[in-house]
Amino acid sequence: MPEDDRDVETIPSTAEAVAKLRRLADALESGRPFRIQIAGERFRVPARARFSVEHERGDGEEEVELQLRWSIDDSEQATGEADDVV
Repeated sequence: MPEDDRDVETIPSTAEAVAKLRRLADALESGRPFRIQIAGERFRVPARARFSVEHERGDGEEEVELQLRWSIDDSEQATGEADDVV
């Protein structure tokens, strides 16, 4: 993997997950960019990030993934507004 690549998974407590999802929903609903910290790294998610929901089934398990996807160029552009922190 090149130095910039990253693939991590965290398992927050239920209370932490609920709080993070509420803040994320508020940021998405308001159409504003936000900053989020995952596994010790904080980064910016632009307002125009694409949101998707995936469902996977196999090997006796099911999984639902909520994903936000954007280009690195989008996340680095300044908006002139303070980002919400999620």
